[in-house]
Amino acid sequence: VQLQASGGGLVQAGGSLRLSCAASGRTFSNYPMGWFRQAPGKEREFVATISGTADITFYADSVKGRFTISRDRAKNTVYLLMNNLKPEDTAVYYCAATLVQGTRGLSSEYPYWGQGTQVTVSS
Repeated sequence: VQLQASGGGLVQAGGSLRLSCAASGRTFSNYPMGWFRQAPGKEREFVATISGTADITFYADSVKGRFTISRDRAKNTVYLLMNNLKPEDTAVYYCAATLVQGTRGLSSEYPYWGQGTQVTVSS
């Protein structure tokens, strides 16, 4: 099983980026997938998650209203659209997947992880 994250980069504050995470090796189309991030010197934190049916989403308070998680079940891919980026959003962003329905923001509930993509927001 592989989760391949992409789309990170360097952007100015107020800008936007769209992250993608393509899964291969098994289908997660009917299961929750999520995004987490880890800034230098900090612990990994929850960003957003989406249900297998794509009708339920949850966001960290710090990104609510600015980030949107979505998925293409046919492509076994999850996305994170990040608008109005702030310097404090700078981190390595990881996608994650689980086979447990109802999974939300605990990283320990996600056994499958991508390699991470760097997002840097300059002020």
